[in-house]
Amino acid sequence: MRAALASALVLGTIVSGLGTASAQTEASAVRPAAWGQCAADVLASLPASVTPEERARLTCAVQEVPVDHSRPRGEKTGIAMMKRPANDPSKKIGSIFLNPGGPGGSGLIRGAVSKNYFQPAVLDRFDIIGFDPRGVARSNPLRCFRTQEEADAVNEGWYALPRTTEEISSSIRQSKAYTDYCKINAGPLLNHMSTEAVVRDLDIMREAVGDKQLNFVGFSYGTLIGSTYANIFPQRTRAMVIDGNVDPQLRLTNGTEYDRQRAKGFEIALDAMLKRCDSAGVAKCAFAGNARQKFEVMKTALGKGPVTMPDGKQVGLADVIGRVSSDLYSVPRFATLVQWLQSVHQALNPSAAAATTFGVQSVVDLPAPLNNSGGRMDVDPLPDTPYTADDSYYAVNCTDKPFVRTNRFWAQTASKWEKESPTFGRYQAASDLLTCPTWPTRHPDRWIGPWNRKTPNPVVVVGNYYDPATQYLFSQRMVKELGNARLISVDSFGHCILGRSAATDAAVAKYLVDLIPPAEGSVFQPNVQPFA
Repeated sequence: MRAALASALVLGTIVSGLGTASAQTEASAVRPAAWGQCAADVLASLPASVTPEERARLTCAVQEVPVDHSRPRGEKTGIAMMKRPANDPSKKIGSIFLNPGGPGGSGLIRGAVSKNYFQPAVLDRFDIIGFDPRGVARSNPLRCFRTQEEADAVNEGWYALPRTTEEISSSIRQSKAYTDYCKINAGPLLNHMSTEAVVRDLDIMREAVGDKQLNFVGFSYGTLIGSTYANIFPQRTRAMVIDGNVDPQLRLTNGTEYDRQRAKGFEIALDAMLKRCDSAGVAKCAFAGNARQKFEVMKTALGKGPVTMPDGKQVGLADVIGRVSSDLYSVPRFATLVQWLQSVHQALNPSAAAATTFGVQSVVDLPAPLNNSGGRMDVDPLPDTPYTADDSYYAVNCTDKPFVRTNRFWAQTASKWEKESPTFGRYQAASDLLTCPTWPTRHPDRWIGPWNRKTPNPVVVVGNYYDPATQYLFSQRMVKELGNARLISVDSFGHCILGRSAATDAAVAKYLVDLIPPAEGSVFQPNVQPFA
């Protein structure tokens, strides 16, 4: 969509109580899922790492669920699912459902690439099922525009980092135009995009595959899906792993404060990365050499206007903040990020460029990450995962999070955040804080607690020390808020960790297969540290 969607932060407030879906009556018995051959375009979207043999075993289904769970016999919508069958069906324990985050992340093919996350012991004993939540990608995508021309007209003048009075006024105006389009075009799902609705879909899917209890692994926003399920259906929860955690209680009761604290998480991750860069030295980190001061000087200079790079492209402050916030998600991107920062530094300081053997022409850039359409900052994606653009991100966030129904104080709030989080505060404020106050859903059904219901087995909560999008403090809070949980801590950078820490993967496998949770206070290392 637009550049201003490049951060996942929030402010504003939709006031609502417990939704009517919280008191829904049970629907009639769920029919078994009708698995069959996956569509050719779905299979074509799989990365090359999925072998022909693996592709041949995949099956797909569309699960029918109510649009409004308080009216189970009313209008229906479909949830697209893909299944990777257990390697040893004779020893199968059940199914594991996956969600990659977002909100708005397409999870359909996540089962097909589950060897990236799970050890063989898990793949042997479980069917792995990926799905697109309601309103996302192939599950009846919620779209606010009919044509690209409409979207382009609205996106024009909507800034990722509005700083001047004119930019702020224009962004507020265009944000309102966007939500007006959503009101006109989004359709019946608009009023039923809460996480609670997704959780009730998930329970129907669990029944449709024949599992008496749910096994679930959720990343990022997926941790809200998991924790909500564990509290609505605690006795139906067998094993749950949630990686890169939100603070559910704060997120569902005070969207403004939640996103203010998210900005601080990015600051913590950036500061740690710059310190690690200096410790590694210029041979391993191109931006080393008082990296923090260089970065602050760069921000000050770019705040006065963009710099022209040797290739003729202009780089402004929003470009730097946007790229840094995005690349902090993925440790493999750190090396090219610091090279790019050094090239910007050299463009701002030609004398410094002439004095170093590291020239800007040596930068080998990576393509932009596919993290939820233009960097909405809540997904840790696979490099080859396609994304079908829709407007589910705001549809979920503006339904779940409470926000003040006015943008009158946006500029003051953004300035306050910028003082507290000098790099990311205003950038974070330029997303949900602008959009959710005018979102057309006024009284959504949404779960706001309790969060302390006890599941039969502990929920395993996984948190990185330097996770930018969901700071480690959120994982600590998640453990305290849940009625039965165990924390795995990882001394790692990046957003989420499964598949990137052998010790963590082993502990998760033991838990999923044998229901043996990790020891209290477990701290593990990633497979690779930055600038090693």
